[in-house]
Amino acid sequence: MSQATVDYGLEAMRAEKRHVARNSVFAAIAITIMKVVVGVMTGSLGILSEAAHSGLDLVAAIITLFSVRVSDKPADADHQYGHGKVENFSAFLETGLLLLTCIWIIYEAVRRMFFHRVEIEPTLAAFLVMLFSIGVDYWRSRALGRIAAKYNSQALEADALHFSTDIWSSAVVILGLLLVLAGRKLEIVWLRDADPVAALVVAGIVVYVSWRLARRTIDALLDAAPSGARGQIIDALSNVDGLLEVDRVRIRRAGNRYFADLSVGLARNVTFQRSEKVAEAVTAAVQNVLPDADVVVRPVPRASFQENIFDRIRAVATLHNLNVHDVSVQDLHGKLHVEQHLELDETLSLKDAHDRVCALEAEMQHEVPEIASILTHIESEPATIETGDEVVQDAALQQRLKAVAAEFPEVLDMHDVQFKRVSGRLYVSCHCTMPDGLPLTRVHDVQTELEIRFKQAAPELFRVLIHPEPSTDNRR
Repeated sequence: MSQATVDYGLEAMRAEKRHVARNSVFAAIAITIMKVVVGVMTGSLGILSEAAHSGLDLVAAIITLFSVRVSDKPADADHQYGHGKVENFSAFLETGLLLLTCIWIIYEAVRRMFFHRVEIEPTLAAFLVMLFSIGVDYWRSRALGRIAAKYNSQALEADALHFSTDIWSSAVVILGLLLVLAGRKLEIVWLRDADPVAALVVAGIVVYVSWRLARRTIDALLDAAPSGARGQIIDALSNVDGLLEVDRVRIRRAGNRYFADLSVGLARNVTFQRSEKVAEAVTAAVQNVLPDADVVVRPVPRASFQENIFDRIRAVATLHNLNVHDVSVQDLHGKLHVEQHLELDETLSLKDAHDRVCALEAEMQHEVPEIASILTHIESEPATIETGDEVVQDAALQQRLKAVAAEFPEVLDMHDVQFKRVSGRLYVSCHCTMPDGLPLTRVHDVQTELEIRFKQAAPELFRVLIHPEPSTDNRR
């Protein structure tokens, strides 16, 4: 996916979120004004409590509009995790505003029930306004909920939850007005308290909504991990090849985005390139649980249970970014003796190279106490590219070498012989066909013996390189 496509998608998301938040503000303004007018005209505490609720919803909608505009800004030098927390803070403010609404509604309801009677005048306008409010709340809660689910926006989700509960609270107010009317018609005195009781029910609904919002927003602000997400991630990581253990999983949320930090154990002899592949697999597994999560993976080297003594020796060398090869271990009377070849920078002096080897051997014996002695053959690792002088054609020398190869029954064919002169020295390389089932140890022995015999037959050779091939890959 191109960067232009990604940028277009992000801009479309921002525009859609701003549009639905802006519509919510306009709807809140209209409903609040109508409820205030009708509530004053009728004296209904239920309608006035709904007007107060809608007024605070208007403030919340404005805060939401501001938050979605800010939260979608990209990360910068001062906000390296982005601005998503603004949405969580917006939802937290909405929770506080809802609780203030509850305090006022409960206070006024108790006052009217026990200390100051207020005659309610239910009118047709009151019922029409409340029904209209229900219709608008249903429309905007659906619109907000759809966009909130589409983009995982906590601020829009909070607004959608508010307006969906507003439908029920408005219905309770309508019921309270109907009961007041019924009390007058049937001359039932206690029904005159139906309106403040309805207001208390509205307050109860608001408290319930506030509690749900408070838990979610506080969790988000305190970086609480989503419920069950950690366990799901650990289960998903069990299928990642090459992963030894999961040391740590940390998850935090900022707006509509999750951030996950993981520390995972890998075999300590794994190459850097392989560890990168495992990290990519871990990231994909996490994003299957938390889509579009920003994942940081920290590989930690671990000694696996399958390690043999050769792996442990190489692991110590790898720790120092050194390469050992041709490692040989002999068990003599219950004591292990190690021989190995080590490549070091050709620009080092003998003293520096020997000091490094001594330090490495000491660390290997500390890591593997079973080792009684270590003998290291030091090789120079080329640090410069050699400049070749020419490709040499020497048919007589080629025939001489082929005659030597024919002495080995394992060598079925010798071909692609090439001579090069580099810095005045003669190099030879060739391909040797051998049986498919020949053990690799024997292949190595044959190569070594061939190199020795070639140099005996042609002392002018400086370096010999033999490439073994299975017979099935070299049928002519």
